[in-house]
Amino acid sequence: MSDVYILGVDMIKFGRFPEQTVPQLGAKAALLALDDAGLRIQDMEALYCGNLYQASGMVGQRILQEIGQTGIPVVNVANACATGATAFREAWMAIKAGAYDLVLAVGVEQMGKGLLGGGGAGKKGIPTEGLLGSGTMPTVFAEAGMEHARKYGTTFEQFAKVSVKNHHHSTLNPKAMYQIETPLETVMNAEMISYPNTKLMCSVNVDGSAAAVLCSEKKARELGMKRAVRVKASVMTSDPYTERDLVMPDVNTCTRRAAAKAYEMAGISPQDLDLVELHDCFATAEILHYENLGLCAEGEAGRAIDEGWTALGGRSPVNLSGGLLSKGHPLGATGIANLYEVATHLRGEAGKRQAPDARFGLTHVIGLGSACAIHVLERV
Repeated sequence: MSDVYILGVDMIKFGRFPEQTVPQLGAKAALLALDDAGLRIQDMEALYCGNLYQASGMVGQRILQEIGQTGIPVVNVANACATGATAFREAWMAIKAGAYDLVLAVGVEQMGKGLLGGGGAGKKGIPTEGLLGSGTMPTVFAEAGMEHARKYGTTFEQFAKVSVKNHHHSTLNPKAMYQIETPLETVMNAEMISYPNTKLMCSVNVDGSAAAVLCSEKKARELGMKRAVRVKASVMTSDPYTERDLVMPDVNTCTRRAAAKAYEMAGISPQDLDLVELHDCFATAEILHYENLGLCAEGEAGRAIDEGWTALGGRSPVNLSGGLLSKGHPLGATGIANLYEVATHLRGEAGKRQAPDARFGLTHVIGLGSACAIHVLERV
């Protein structure tokens, strides 16, 4: 089977665009990625589109109405926070299977303000297990963080340092929604959302889109490999059934299973990674995923943030884009935006936030409800 390459990839600057439609936002990223590849929509053989909130609206087809209806097959996918990564993976699989040589993957979302998971139990009333509010995303990840604190002594200050780090990285990323420094005291004294996550330790609901042009090795050699990035691994997992209290779901197993498969497929270990874009939906989540992805040993995540292992210049830089905490988290776009960030570093084009001599990078997204996607990219 052919290797698959990213030939073009880009994203819009994340923000809030109430005056634009979802297809218009998606079209912008699609055109940016096509320009980056030096290709046209007429060159694409298929389109895979990731969008969560308008999944029934045939968003991919409506994007083509903006940039050119060429008659190609269009597939729309929705998979919680892993939506964009799922669209990318479907495009990767189509090329792997030999069906196409050039495919466009687009992720796009227009988010409202407010609390993810804040709809509560809806018509079903208060859940019979747990307390009101325990199903909201801030609380789920607060509970997971406190379980880590119970086992390993992780402190409020260590969780807060994740936000300090990621907001600092964001000041070096012109496409991040927020590009501001947030000193430790500011983070810790911000409005408490769900202990230990303050407001500055929660991801930002924004509008955004990102897109990638994927191609076969044959087509990459034909068009030029100078800026191509190889997809070394593409893995998706869901959680197996376990007997447990689902009021506090296990947010770790899905990632651990995907990571093990991804490292095996890529033929590398976590120590080979030069940068990681992981799913920091909350500061507590980033701490957990250091261990889930094997970036440090069990119980060492607090030490990793204290000693700067995951900061720019550290041994395992994480979320050099600023992460979801400051770049923003438009659900359908996040997975491809993470791929854009890693590919930019592997191309040596990340400017002041560049990971030096980057050869391997990993992206990770997890949709609570059992969807995790991991991709490993390699500099050609």
